This record gives sequence, structure tokens and C-alpha cells, in this order.
Amino acid sequence: MSYETKNIRNVALLGHGNSGKTSLAESMLFVTGAIDRQGKVSDGNTVCDYDAEEIKRQITISSSVAPLQFGGSKINVLDCPGYFDFVGDVLSALRAVEAGLILVTAKDGISVGAERSWKYLKAAKLPTAFVVSKTDEEHGDYFAVVEALRAKYGSIVAPVTIPSSDGKGVIDLVHNVCYTSNGAKAVKGGVPAADAGHAEDLRMELMETAAGATEELMEKFFETMELDEADMVAGIKAGVKDRSVVPVFASAAMQNIGTEALLQGILDYIPSPAEVEGIDPNGPTLAFVFKTVSDQFGKYSFIKVLQGKVNSDMSLRDVRASSTDKLGRLYTITGKKTVETKEACCGDIVAVGKMDWKTGDTICDPKNEVELPAIEIPEPCYSMAISPKTKGQDDKVAGGLARLNEEDISFTLVNNAETHQMVISGAGDIQVDVLCAKLKSRFGVETDLQPARVAYREKIKGKVEAHGRHKKQSGGSGQFGDVWIRFEPQEEQDDMIFAEEVFGGSVPKNFFPSVEKGLRNAVQKGVLAGYPLVGLKAVLYDGSYHPVDSNDMAFQTAARLAYQDGIPRAKPTILEPIGLLKVTIPDANLGDIMSDISSKRRGTVLGMNAEDGMQTVEAEVPMAEMSSYTIDLRSMTQGRGSFSLKFVRYEEAPGNVQQKVIEEAKALAEQE
Repeated sequence: MSYETKNIRNVALLGHGNSGKTSLAESMLFVTGAIDRQGKVSDGNTVCDYDAEEIKRQITISSSVAPLQFGGSKINVLDCPGYFDFVGDVLSALRAVEAGLILVTAKDGISVGAERSWKYLKAAKLPTAFVVSKTDEEHGDYFAVVEALRAKYGSIVAPVTIPSSDGKGVIDLVHNVCYTSNGAKAVKGGVPAADAGHAEDLRMELMETAAGATEELMEKFFETMELDEADMVAGIKAGVKDRSVVPVFASAAMQNIGTEALLQGILDYIPSPAEVEGIDPNGPTLAFVFKTVSDQFGKYSFIKVLQGKVNSDMSLRDVRASSTDKLGRLYTITGKKTVETKEACCGDIVAVGKMDWKTGDTICDPKNEVELPAIEIPEPCYSMAISPKTKGQDDKVAGGLARLNEEDISFTLVNNAETHQMVISGAGDIQVDVLCAKLKSRFGVETDLQPARVAYREKIKGKVEAHGRHKKQSGGSGQFGDVWIRFEPQEEQDDMIFAEEVFGGSVPKNFFPSVEKGLRNAVQKGVLAGYPLVGLKAVLYDGSYHPVDSNDMAFQTAARLAYQDGIPRAKPTILEPIGLLKVTIPDANLGDIMSDISSKRRGTVLGMNAEDGMQTVEAEVPMAEMSSYTIDLRSMTQGRGSFSLKFVRYEEAPGNVQQKVIEEAKALAEQE
């Protein structure tokens, strides 16, 4: 069935883990007849959480699309992960929707995940609504949650549906009807007498909120002190679009209570793509890849059509890859169930099979090349060294992670040549753990994780003169090289500065490059713990040679011997990398964070900034103390804190740290 742009709605379900997003998506699919059996997260049989890892952990790891038909329109529901480790997926999904529904449970109220979702939607300038979920749970209080939302976000928060006092349905305040749950279908009827007074008071409040959305409605309301249903819908819709009204819906998805009223609310108040800037049904084809799935069922690129339309016999250009490809098949995908389709209209979401597109790519008409902004994802801040359990499978690990990176662009993999480790960096330990589990299940390779080694440096603090003499006689021609080198520290650059002050040809000019090469090779390994030696000046000032036995190799070796003789006497020391930490936390956590930085992490606080009840602390900290910071910060702030860490410089490490680094290097050398 084909739809017009005005009859499409795209919404994302957001909120904390376990707030009921997947259950609500399941209820929506069931109520609209898209599925004939309602699954449960605890049974591992929901449509949206179909990945083996999601079923095992009972959490959403990757956002999935649940398209359904309701009231003559198509609603694409995106069920997003609630755990912060998978924020990349949430931010990608927000590029495909016109609004976000934030779930908060009737028992727990405003969670950290809800606060974060509010921030993401605000940053994306997307209309927002709240769904108070699990209203049937013991100790759940819908009205207390509404009051908490108002206290936090202001009077723009407006309840649109409320639970009926008998617990069997919800009352739609705008349309003045009660939806009583009856299996998959709700029965519409009048407002129960027991709720009539309270519902009428709330309806009058909502009428005023709707009237305030436009001047025209305000005038009408002042004249008659009344707005009809159509006016209320128009007013709330206008307010939702400019974020001056935030509707609240009541829901108990497992019983399908409130689901139909919510679907009606989505049609009534959420803008269609046709009402949004940048979407043009008549323009040249333009689409955005917001999600990629590459699994045992095949590879699919999910696109949101922003201009024109997309059909299966088109050729479209991928701007990033500078390639024009003929499209294969188009699919409407619900969870893992695929249905082939011929065309997607402007504003719709569709999956394209077997394309070499990546998440974040712009797809367009080859004659009209445009590039849309990339998805902004926070820098990965949790790093671990990853290695195969079975030796010799490094390529398999790297290949598997490259495939997984097509789906999840929020993690990075770096081969650190200096520490000889493959380092995986993501948003947190759960994300990295899931990636390892997928490597095993999909690519058959088991991995080990350990903290990534820190890239230390070595430097000398003293000035020494050193002698290196290499003499070897074996039968015919021998080898002879003899050098005197002065080593001293310099602050101009990390790279070694090589100079010569040779008088009277004691070392011929043609061997100067050999001496320099020998030293450049030598500084790759310091004498304390084998880390590169930086900030060194080496001056060749004397030596001797043999007219027959001296050669390039002999002088390289002599230079290395001088290095081994001199550097241990030149007060060598170990430098550690220092990072600039910016950590944003609620005011209440400030004391804990400051003391953690200074006492546990050897850091120095540089300053603070306060904004919106949050504090941003800037500090300089040794990178070696930060490997577990993602996990520690999460527990210190109950997930409300976030941070960034950037390398700034190297600095001499304290004696006890140096000792530890030397011992670790020694132990590592013995293992090898």
C-alpha cells in the first residue's frame, strides 16, 4: 500500500533501559494488526528485540523499525536502546524521525535516561511527548509523575490522556472519550462518571494550553471561553511542532491500555514529514542512511527519503563513496521480517538490500549532488586492548569488527604500532562486551580484553659524553667504527636533533648519516622500560675510522653502543601522557568528582563552569589513571555524568609510577 507524505509519521521511542519501549512497540504492532501475537521481552519473542544478544540480555542494543498502519496513515516507530553505551544508535535514529516519545514509568518517574533523551531531542530541535508507562504496576502514580515532569520542564507539560480510575483504560481529554482495553482492540465509550469531574478540570486546563499556541485560537478562546475538539487538536499540534507544548500519554502496554489513544495522539499532534522544513516531495531524490544491518539475514541500509521518491529501478549516488549504484530490492522491514516493496514516498523509511552504503551516507540523484551533515556521535571514551584467544586470528578479529562497524559507527578500532595492541574504543563496557559476543556468534572468533597499555615516553635530564667502538675481524675484511657522542636533553622537539662537531676528519663525512641512522633506530627503545626516547640532542664530536674495515653498518653499530653506554648515565626518566578532562555532572556530585580527580587519579583541577544545574569541571589528569573512568563516573553520578578526554602533553611521572612502569615492562619482556 502506498501513502502520501502527509499521511506518514515517524517517531522514536526513547528513555531509560527497562522503561517499556519495546513492549510499547509490540503493543502498537499488535493493536494495529501488524502482528497476530503479542510477544514479551522476558520471553525473548518481541518483534523489535530479535538479535540473539538482545534476547539473551533482555535489552535493546540496536534501534529497530516497526512500521504499522493506523487510521489511514503509516506510522514508522523506531524502538531505540535505553542503555547509554548505545547512544550512537539513538542519535542516528533521531535523524529519521519528526518527533520523540520519552517513556517514564509510573513507579520510577523521571530517570537519567529520560533526562538524557530530553537533551538529545532539544539539541535536535525535535517535538517531544512523554509516555508514562506501566500505569498498571503496583505503587505506580501517573499524576505524581506528571507533576514531577511539570516541576522539571515547566507548564508546557500537558496531560492529553489519563488512566481511568478503574485501571481498565485511558481517558482522552481532547476527544472526551474513554478507551477501555479489551484484548487487542479498545472499546470507545463515554468518560466514566467516577472520573468525569477530574477529567473536565484537566480538559479545561488543556484547552487553555491549546489556545495559547496561536493568536487566532487565543482570540477565539477569550470570546467564548471554549474550544471545540478540532481547535484543541490544531492548538496542541501547533504547540508540539514548536516545542511549546509537550503532551503526556498514559500507557500500560502489556495490557494494551492506552495504546490506541496514543496512536490517535501521534496522528493528531505529531507533524508529518510534509510539515517539516527540508522535506520536499517534488524535489530531486535525496535520502539519508541512518542505520545499517549486516547479519546472517543479509545486509540492509535503512534510508529516510527527504526529497522526491525512491523506487527499485533507480540509480542513486552515494556522495561519500563517489559511486553511483543501481538499487536492488526495496524492503519494508519489521524486526527481522522483510516485505518487498516497489517504492518509498518522500518522508517514508525503507531498507535497500546489498548496498555498500554506510550509516551517515547521503544518497541522491546523480544529477543533483548534495551532502547532508554527518551524524554527530560522542567520542568513544572507553578503551580496551582486544586480542584473539587463539593465536594467529588477529585478521579474523579485525575483519569481524570492520563488518560490525558498518552497523555501529560509534566504536573505533586502532592498531597501536607502539604498544603492539589492537585497541577497541566505545561508549562503555557493555557496548564492548556486546561486540565481543557478536564476534563469537557471527564470526566464530573468541577474544580476550585487557586494559590498553599506556604509551609512555623516556627522556634524559643530564648531559653525558659516551664512547662506542665496534671492531670485528673475521677472515678477510673486518668491521670498524669508533665514535664519541655527547648526549643532552633539548626542549625544541620530540624528535632527536643530530649534530656534528668533528674536526680534522677523525670520522669521514660519508659516515655521519650512518651514525645518525644508528641513533634514530636506538631511540625507539629507551633504557628504562623500552619506551621511545624523546627530546634528545646527540652531537658526534670525535671518533676514528679504518680505511678498509669502516663501513655504514659498523658506524651504525658504534652509534648504538655509544647510546647504550651514555643514556643510562644521563639521568633517564619516564614521561607519562597527560590529558585534559572535561567532566559534566549534576551540582550534587561536584564534591565527589573533585575529590576523585585529585586523590584517586593524581589530577589537578583547573576550573569549573555551572550551567542548567550541571557543573563542568576541567582538570589535567594522567591518562594512565583514566582507563576505568567511564564505569566509575557512571556509578558516582548514577549515569548522569559525561566526559571528554584529550591528550595534551607528556610530563615526568612520579617515582612510584616509574617503578611500576619499569616492573611491568620487565614482566612483559619475560612473557615474550
